Amino acid sequence: MPTQRIKFYQTGTYTAGNRLLDEEARTVQSRMDRTNSLNSGHRACQGCGEALGARYAIDAAMRASRNRLIAINATGCLEVFSSPYPESAWQIPWMHSLFGNAPAVASGVAAALRAKGRGDVHVIAQGGDGATVDIGFGCLSGMFERNDDVLYLCYDNEAYMNTGIQRSGATPPFARTNTTQAVGGAPGNLLGTGKNVPRIAMAHGISYVATASVADLHDLEAKVTTAMGMTGARYIHIHVPCPLGWGSDPAHTMRVARMAVESGLFPLFEAKSGVVIGRTLIRHKVPVERYLELQARFKHLFEPRRNSEAIASLQAIADANISFYGLLE
Repeated sequence: MPTQRIKFYQTGTYTAGNRLLDEEARTVQSRMDRTNSLNSGHRACQGCGEALGARYAIDAAMRASRNRLIAINATGCLEVFSSPYPESAWQIPWMHSLFGNAPAVASGVAAALRAKGRGDVHVIAQGGDGATVDIGFGCLSGMFERNDDVLYLCYDNEAYMNTGIQRSGATPPFARTNTTQAVGGAPGNLLGTGKNVPRIAMAHGISYVATASVADLHDLEAKVTTAMGMTGARYIHIHVPCPLGWGSDPAHTMRVARMAVESGLFPLFEAKSGVVIGRTLIRHKVPVERYLELQARFKHLFEPRRNSEAIASLQAIADANISFYGLLE
């Protein structure tokens, strides 16, 4: 994706929206004509990364589709906090089905639109990492295999936050959850578990796969826009910190997200037909422990004694990502 990285020289202010940039370089969120598809009135926690990710992504998708969009939502935090019966914070055609079948429902909606000759209407499916990586994984793979004309957005907060902070297939090693307690000789989530869904999606050979973060709004919106301009199955995996489940300061959501990227633990890249075609280079590489220290779910790695072996294992994962994707070139 031929884009120019924007450098911001002013720091320590509350300036938002990039309104000093040229019109074409501004984010969708800085524009007065943004759709506010996920509007005020939802019940997300303070500092919720998923609420930000969904608003950013869907507003960008609405702009790219000229407001012709249908969203299918899996069960999870996003569905629960945005649609407590009988209310809804959504201002788009929006459908909630079950925890595990959002990709299948979206495939059916896309097939119905095709049968009606409505090629001008686009379909998005979305869910958290629990619905995507675990419960709905079979339906998602089927959607990829059939190459259904759906863009799937995964908002990854690395656990089942809505049901009580249980481990998911996206929970990082050594993280404390309510089902991977920090007790015993191997505290937290076990090393070597889980799955990397972006790479699995690439292995299906679908037209577009990308990772994104709420910490880089320009990159996130550009990837959603790119995906909306394509057909067939597409997948974007968005990193969304959860202050409640991670034990981080709600005011530091963007800082935590940025540290995940700058440490290499969450690489930003995009791929077409199974081949990586672009990546976001790390500006200032930071040690993984600076990212871990911001979150209570990793507190046991530092107190009462420092677990240097576990921290080194996480650093090795980040270094492997940096090497694999060429993030320091």
